[in-house]
Amino acid sequence: MDLNFTPEEEAFRAEVQGFLRDKLPARLRDKVKAGLRLTRADSVEWHALLNERGWLANHWPTQYGGPGWNAVQKFIFENECAVGGAPRIVPFGVNMLGPVLIKYGSEAQKQRWLPRILNGDDWWCQGYSEPGSGSDLASVKTTAVRTQDETGEHYIVNGQKTWTTLGHHANMIFCLVRTDREAKQQSGISFLLVDMDSPGVEVRPIITLDGEHEVNEVFFTDVKVPVANLVGEENKGWTYAKYLLTYERTNIAGVGFSVAALERLKRIAAKVQRHGRPLIEDPAFATRLAKVEIDLENMKTTNLRVIAAVAGGGVPGAESSMLKIRGTEIRQELTSLTRRAMGPYALPFIEEAMYEGYADAPVGPAEAAQAAAIYFNNRKLSIFGGSNEIQKNIISKMILGL
Repeated sequence: MDLNFTPEEEAFRAEVQGFLRDKLPARLRDKVKAGLRLTRADSVEWHALLNERGWLANHWPTQYGGPGWNAVQKFIFENECAVGGAPRIVPFGVNMLGPVLIKYGSEAQKQRWLPRILNGDDWWCQGYSEPGSGSDLASVKTTAVRTQDETGEHYIVNGQKTWTTLGHHANMIFCLVRTDREAKQQSGISFLLVDMDSPGVEVRPIITLDGEHEVNEVFFTDVKVPVANLVGEENKGWTYAKYLLTYERTNIAGVGFSVAALERLKRIAAKVQRHGRPLIEDPAFATRLAKVEIDLENMKTTNLRVIAAVAGGGVPGAESSMLKIRGTEIRQELTSLTRRAMGPYALPFIEEAMYEGYADAPVGPAEAAQAAAIYFNNRKLSIFGGSNEIQKNIISKMILGL
């Protein structure tokens, strides 16, 4: 594989950089680069700007609104957005549900839901994990019983989902539900689209270690869901769930975010003084910095290979698990080194410092105010999307046959 960009690819990169320079609001860029928390309105604003340009769903086929990019263009776009301080695209509708509907959904579902994802008419969240079913998703217990009354045929859903990211913003949730309690675990699961405004849906906040309301518990009590909201075949949802998870795990790797974090860490280490010299010149710190940079360069290559395989019609297999493991470890190491670079200034955690308009002067360097919160928030990366331990089991089975 030739890792050098062609002149055409360099021209595309310049086009992306120009778009970010002209269209990315400075207010959003500054919030992202400062590590401040983004609001729902911030995410919606960036979503709309990308959709207006036709660049939102960059891995969708052109007939459904995708830009028709190849693997390298997608890689360039995601990296330039991260380095340029663009907000993350909220992945649940565009990057997770969209590919599932395109591959497995009915034509009616594609016509209804895909335009609404692009236009921002629906904000989706993911209903996979349960209190007793995290990485072991095949054990989900939320049930959907098919029935019929004077209003038509529908499912009655009962159960609970947890760790539902941004569920408090969402009006729709895609869920794994058990539709056959007699079948073996993987065979009795279906993939269902549920309106969050339905009677019987309750959302309760979970406040994480960094003080953020990012995740939630979602309870379903006799929730009525039209049968038309079943994706694919009943009891075949495990197939669709695995397909979705390959996209989620590849996305969690966050190559672009790691590139941006590495650049930020180098700037900090060049400014911070230790024993009369810049921290970046300290041999112990420089060794860890060099190692994580080498790991990141290796992961870039693997990421390009996976994207190329998907562009050719394939589905990421063990590679998505590899990316998930290494990507999350790299991101955690970068936040750990950033916190270490701040020294004692990173020790206090001030919740208000994570929000726009925080007026009090930070203790120490400005970068220190968010260092601890970002570090703690990123501890979850190696757990969600299937813990890294589970990913190692997947790799063993798929490659080694163990």
